[in-house]
Amino acid sequence: MGFRIAGIIRRASFSTTQAASKRVEVPKGYLAVYVGDKMRRFMIPVSYLNQPSFQELLNQAEEEFGYDHPTGGLTIPCQEDEFLNVTSRLNEL
Repeated sequence: MGFRIAGIIRRASFSTTQAASKRVEVPKGYLAVYVGDKMRRFMIPVSYLNQPSFQELLNQAEEEFGYDHPTGGLTIPCQEDEFLNVTSRLNEL
């Protein structure tokens, strides 16, 4: 049931390199993800990747997109309010 994030990180880092001149770079220890209907970009700590509630979001992303994400980065297929709810609970840990 594991989510193989390594392939996505490699692909996302390539896309990030291409778009680096247009976007704010992602700080070390963080990962950019795209969420919601408007594909809003969020930067999350990589430590979230180990949390069961965030892994559930990653499983949803794998089921919907596989490893071909439309934004070139990691896309989480949920509404922004759901994402913010999950990440706010993770911030409390």
